Amino acid sequence: MSIELSQLVTAADQLLEPKQWQDYCPNGLQIQGNNRVKRLVSGVTACQALLDEAVAIEADAILVHHGYFWKGETPELVGSKYTRIKTLLDNDISLLAYHLPLDGHNIYGNNAQLAKLLDFETVGKLDDEDPNNVGFYGRLKQPQSGAELTSLIERRLNRRPLHVDGSSSNTLIETIGWCSGGAQSMIDLAIDRGLDAYLTGEVSEQTFHQAREAGIHFFAAGHHATERYGVQAVGKYLADALCIEHRFVDIDNPV
Repeated sequence: MSIELSQLVTAADQLLEPKQWQDYCPNGLQIQGNNRVKRLVSGVTACQALLDEAVAIEADAILVHHGYFWKGETPELVGSKYTRIKTLLDNDISLLAYHLPLDGHNIYGNNAQLAKLLDFETVGKLDDEDPNNVGFYGRLKQPQSGAELTSLIERRLNRRPLHVDGSSSNTLIETIGWCSGGAQSMIDLAIDRGLDAYLTGEVSEQTFHQAREAGIHFFAAGHHATERYGVQAVGKYLADALCIEHRFVDIDNPV
């Protein structure tokens, strides 16, 4: 079965509500392709490898977390940017991208899906006063040591995280904050809430010292590894709702 491209865009926008977010890129339909959609491919980043795979399996549309046209990005259509966009246009493939809306959705977002995968009980958002904040905090269903949580993250994400043990005792981790991707600076919000641990994708040099000096566990589990799950969940939701085909394509990325 195929549907109108406009139906796919409308369904995705209704689910993720991009107009509610102040973001660094346009959210929604970024590049228009075929007006009919039968097969949807989802992936984390609209890199050339993902586009090539979508072409190979004759996809009509691609849904990603990291699309194009970021603030501050050079406007010239040259190099790899030209090649990527030419690939989409030549093959009549549409590109839909959702950044913060996909991070912050309470059911299908990256952080909601991380909580589900890692057995975290969500209590609320890390910053209640910032409508653009996508970080969550909550509790482990079963308290664990830093080593035990490291092992769980590795098993569930297929990626061994960097663990900074900032704790000053052997107490177990009960409370945790998390935000997928490059959200290492949000460790300050976790510290302010008095949480035992904070998990994100990336790490900066100063994060090590912040964790040690604040007495908090810090986990960096990979930008890509922590953002594989929201786009899969949204892709499946859209496919089920609209009766189209969907395939998630995971382009390996160690970062």
